[in-house]
Amino acid sequence: MTRSIFHGRAALRALAALAAAALVAACAGNPASINDIRYDLGPPPSTTVSGSLPPLKVLEVNAPPQLDNDGILYRLSADAQRTSRYAHSRWTMSPARLLTMRLRTSLGEHATVLSGGDAVQAPMLKIELDQFEQVFDSATESSGVLMARATLIRSGKVIAQRVFVARAPAVSPDAAGGVRALAAASDDFVGQLGAWLGTQQLALTQ
Repeated sequence: MTRSIFHGRAALRALAALAAAALVAACAGNPASINDIRYDLGPPPSTTVSGSLPPLKVLEVNAPPQLDNDGILYRLSADAQRTSRYAHSRWTMSPARLLTMRLRTSLGEHATVLSGGDAVQAPMLKIELDQFEQVFDSATESSGVLMARATLIRSGKVIAQRVFVARAPAVSPDAAGGVRALAAASDDFVGQLGAWLGTQQLALTQ
């Protein structure tokens, strides 16, 4: 009898160990936690455009792999070759998708915004996002930095291109401060882009 009880307890311990191992594996396979804080860019700003724009195809923003997921990146200026991600703080979707939504909503105030799949003949706006991160200059001072290249294409030909850099100071040296700074940098970028598109109006309507 004693031996049977011993074997029964050993079996229970083995099952418990297997269950714990399975739980750890499941958590490792899904890095997002139910306790993660989720952020977006907040309400869109009003863009500055000289007059109205003709119909414009705003393509999905292209981004490298590190900006095509929901991680919030930060970088120490003293270690400029390495980025890190905040634990337990994430975007609601990738920065590329957030910026795509922001552009289409804001530019939609001044133009008929189309997607790349629409059959309508219209110039295309292509955005390549190269940087979207909180950069620390010191332990207490940081900024949200966005860098992107905009290309206007008509009938398969590039008619204009420009690199934009937007930077906004963070109010706190943490994920919340970085998110607010990146939202402000995004607003700045959208404003710069809208003003630039306004100068391209004649080229777009030729």
